[in-house]
Amino acid sequence: MSRILVITTSLRAKSNSDILAERLIAGAREAGHDVTQISLRGKEIRFCIGCLACQKTQRCIQKDDAVSIADSVLNADTLVFVTPIYYYEMSGQMKTLLDRLNPLYSADYRFRRVYMLSTAAEDEPFVPEKAVSGLQGWVDCFEKAELTDSLFCGGLTAGGEAANAEAHLQSAFAFGRGLQ
Repeated sequence: MSRILVITTSLRAKSNSDILAERLIAGAREAGHDVTQISLRGKEIRFCIGCLACQKTQRCIQKDDAVSIADSVLNADTLVFVTPIYYYEMSGQMKTLLDRLNPLYSADYRFRRVYMLSTAAEDEPFVPEKAVSGLQGWVDCFEKAELTDSLFCGGLTAGGEAANAEAHLQSAFAFGRGLQ
């Protein structure tokens, strides 16, 4: 059993990525994992200011919600980032959070496996490539971790449309069951 942290990054209520994250979480729980979810909706996360004080203290000098999220990331065995694809890339709020997780770089982080679930209006196989590459770049900075797998669910345009997309719902559940 792993302690899995699922971070959903859509700011839209009842978003397609949130709906699929719920199915992923259900699958992971059915597989026996302890799952916690954090949504970035309603969170205050400022931009990294590049001061690098965190490399000495393992704490950010800014006092916002990114500090407690970093604590949760630090202590998870497995991370799952869930993002809508905007302009062929992860959401801006996800990228901002990744930048603010810089205090973990020199910390004794627990996570070893990182996954991504992404959604988009377009349904071509190349659509998530840059988002996955961006997350891979972050993971590459953590030598004990690996980007283990990703799932892309495309063809979802309207908010909440994923609730009726049975194939995507099943894929997300199976992806969750397969998390380590």
